[in-house]
Amino acid sequence: MGTVAKRKQEVNYSSIHEAIRHGNVIQLENMVKNGAGINEVDPESKFTPIHTACYVGALECLHWLLWHGADTTDVTPRGWTAAHIAAIRGQDACVQALANNSANLSCKDDRGSAPIHLSASHGHSFTLQSILRSGVDVAAADFNGWLATHCAAFHGRLGCLQMLCKWGSSVDDVDNCGNSPAHLAAQEGQLPCLKFLISNAPSSDHVLSARNDQGETPKDLANRYYKKSVVEFIDNFEYEKEHAEDEENLAFPAHVAAYKGDLYTLKTLIEQGIININERDEKMSTPSHKAAGQGYVEVLQWLVEMGANMEIQNSSGETPCDVAKRFAQLACVKLLGGDDGEDLDETDSNQFSDDEDPPLMGLAGDSSDSPGLQVSVKSKKASRGRALKKVENLERLLRIAKDNYRQLGGELPEDRKKLREERENDRHIKELEVQLEYERVRRETLEAELDEFRAETSHLNLKINELSGALKQTKAALEEMNTDKTRKKKKIKKKKDLSGGTFVRRTFN
Repeated sequence: MGTVAKRKQEVNYSSIHEAIRHGNVIQLENMVKNGAGINEVDPESKFTPIHTACYVGALECLHWLLWHGADTTDVTPRGWTAAHIAAIRGQDACVQALANNSANLSCKDDRGSAPIHLSASHGHSFTLQSILRSGVDVAAADFNGWLATHCAAFHGRLGCLQMLCKWGSSVDDVDNCGNSPAHLAAQEGQLPCLKFLISNAPSSDHVLSARNDQGETPKDLANRYYKKSVVEFIDNFEYEKEHAEDEENLAFPAHVAAYKGDLYTLKTLIEQGIININERDEKMSTPSHKAAGQGYVEVLQWLVEMGANMEIQNSSGETPCDVAKRFAQLACVKLLGGDDGEDLDETDSNQFSDDEDPPLMGLAGDSSDSPGLQVSVKSKKASRGRALKKVENLERLLRIAKDNYRQLGGELPEDRKKLREERENDRHIKELEVQLEYERVRRETLEAELDEFRAETSHLNLKINELSGALKQTKAALEEMNTDKTRKKKKIKKKKDLSGGTFVRRTFN
């Protein structure tokens, strides 16, 4: 097994394009050193090496080519740059690499289509998100006046259409023939896109009554191109609007509660057996459809836990998950297990270490159906090792270049910034020193006052002790005087004479 792998690594490819198609950056580097052109055109595909790298998703080869000056403006006979190829193939990592190297993501091919149009047409929502984040104008039009929203609606790319509307694209934009995205969706029978455009518009009439330069509405185009499902939907929609019944709310209270997000009322109706959890209204919708369309995750979660059937279809053939997708209620879509398709534009925020591989098809992220370049785990780790070594070498060379520049008397922006920071720090230190001196003087003053207060307190304590001693002596003297008075009173008191009188003997001479 090891011998087979070794022979596979030692394969010599016949051209630079073949080496890139196999993701062999080492042979790519050797071929360029031996004279192969870094912008050499393949005679069969008419691709340059950078086109080939974006086509197969060879991200490391693309990085190497960009580092060594590959021309990102080279075009194929159809006017496609490497960014166009990456957008068609759904290689969002390659699009990010091109954007990081200042490639023009707004360039147009021979039909006036930019990468944003091609990614929307092919339904690569992740690639579309990368293009939009690079600053591309969402209102860019091709030679027919089509915006990216027209491309997404025409080809039925609901996820891309929802993302474009979130980025500020309007449902009122028209092409050179006056067609709005709704016209194109109706013309091609893209019913989910048409429903989303209606729900995203200020009113249904705003979309369905709009006319192009030929005076045709979306319904007229659907009739002309025999899109029966679209015609039936519009007819039902118009009939329900004209024959709206007030009694519907009274007939289906559980649906009203789910539509309003009133979980307490919905629980009461279902738990007490008044309403069946899968009851259908006149449109064959269940309470789950209502909650999913309005984005009430708590209500929908409770219905799922109570065993509501999420596979029931309404009169339009939609399950609750389909309704949530139509109204772009991504949390409800995820709850119902519909987040695996291409219609969602949420990216995984998990972080991966060097020893773990992100869930990508190859070295580049591939949101298309094609597998692209298949790279082994060992090759991915080797690629990361080479990239890290490149970072370390560039940091070393950068340090040397900066030192050389300073020796020649140059002053780098970071040096000026450092000098400003040092001056600011010195000024701040001086302010703190002045504040410290002020606080020191203030502390000494307070300490002097505290000493005076302590001396006065000591003096007052002595006075208090003296007064306390005098008070005790006065109390003792007073008690002694009271005792003497009591004794005197006892001595003065005479006994009563009980004999009745005194006999006096007199002698007379």
